[in-house]
Amino acid sequence: MSPKRGDRVSVPPLSGWNVIYGTAEAAVGWEELCRVALANAHRCLEAIRSNPRSHADWDRQHQMRGKLGQRDWKGSILDQWEYEITAGGRVRYLIDEANSTVILVYASPRHPKDTE
Repeated sequence: MSPKRGDRVSVPPLSGWNVIYGTAEAAVGWEELCRVALANAHRCLEAIRSNPRSHADWDRQHQMRGKLGQRDWKGSILDQWEYEITAGGRVRYLIDEANSTVILVYASPRHPKDTE
């Protein structure tokens, strides 16, 4: 999404990973998550910026399993991870090692249907 007048200013991190939106739905969902759970969304962003593959809190941040464990992104197969923001809220992201970039592909305060 290109920034426009009235949008919040965001800067790339001084260190760590760059985080981008992979879909328009993820951008809208992220805004919704920030409205309902701002402190948790902030912790999520800091966690994936500093170490998107962290195993420090496996219950909250982990690689998806099975067919959801990887996803095609512009011709490359990337690992897909999930961060639990609230009891139902989730963020899913792809890890692009070559570009030190994390790509948000899903964000919502509601639990995704594909893992129910």
